[in-house]
Amino acid sequence: EDWRSKNNISVRVGSECSGLDYCSGEFRDVILAYNSIHGYVSLLVCLFGTLANALNVAVLTRRDLAAAPINRLLKWLAVADVFVMMEYVPFAVYRYLILPAQEDRPHSWAVYMLFHMHFTQILHTASILLTLSLAVWRYIAIKYPSYSPMLCTDRRCSMAILISFILPPILCIPSYFVFTIHKDFTIDMSTGAAMKVYFVDSNFEGNLYQINFWVHAVFIKLLPCVILTVISAWLIRALYRANTRKKALKSYNACPTDTVVNGNGNIFTRKSTKRSKAERRTDRTTKMLLAVLLLFLITEFPQGILGLLSGVLGRCFFKRCYDLFGELMDVLALLNGAINFVLYCSMSRQFRTSFGQIVRARCAPAQRAASQTELQTTFV
Repeated sequence: EDWRSKNNISVRVGSECSGLDYCSGEFRDVILAYNSIHGYVSLLVCLFGTLANALNVAVLTRRDLAAAPINRLLKWLAVADVFVMMEYVPFAVYRYLILPAQEDRPHSWAVYMLFHMHFTQILHTASILLTLSLAVWRYIAIKYPSYSPMLCTDRRCSMAILISFILPPILCIPSYFVFTIHKDFTIDMSTGAAMKVYFVDSNFEGNLYQINFWVHAVFIKLLPCVILTVISAWLIRALYRANTRKKALKSYNACPTDTVVNGNGNIFTRKSTKRSKAERRTDRTTKMLLAVLLLFLITEFPQGILGLLSGVLGRCFFKRCYDLFGELMDVLALLNGAINFVLYCSMSRQFRTSFGQIVRARCAPAQRAASQTELQTTFV
């Protein structure tokens, strides 16, 4: 058995896979080399991502930002990412740092593995639905600005958030039955005695296995990716048109547009082609959300394709390829959740301003306390 396989799923590839050569060669060696350091890399990403998303929640819950539906969606996206990363830390510590040195695989570990698989899948699916809601929300706001106040209401935003957290446990029902705890025996190298080991494995027989991979690959991964690709392409087109219009306005800026008569009866011209502040803010928000969507697509599309191939090609591909790329897919998903704070800070002036206010508010009491202590010391 390959106990280093992802999620402690046993790898017992039978003779039916001996003639198949999926995911072999030097590329496989590169992936295996990364897998050997994945535990340390994932811990660093999780520690940074947990802090970053906690800051996201702190900023997006401020009174000046909390009311906007887009910010509410971003806040709950950060909440989902925080829980995923917090749960991944004990998994990574035990799975990659402690477990390799142990001979036994206790039943409690298998139970936790089963919980870890379903918990992360449910919350990651919630993140996918929240990202999809963000894209649809922005599409409506730009495509149909006159209908946006009527369609993009606070109530509909609350419904989108609620559905994003209620639907994933339902979509993941097939995996509850496909992956179960199994028991096997291995030889203790020090004593030579037989020893029980527990592990999580998938039940490959029956239609439920195929249904699970089709649901996971098509409905949870690929379908949202296709929708987001279409919306992202449209947003890029909208930004391109806005940029073209901006250049046209700059070239036209020297031409007078309005004639004004002042109180003395003098006639002068006024330029009015400058883009409004609200329009520039709209473009910045669209660019930021577009960066979030593109980062999401880079992360999710490969997972969806691998899942689809696992459903089409069957057990052999899953064991030889899907397991192989497991750690790489994990770290990409973690990076996707961790880097959003950097995107918000670099692309949103309002976010930077609010974040700076939080930092100053936290630092000010400490500075006042230090000043007071210094003053008291002086008088003593």
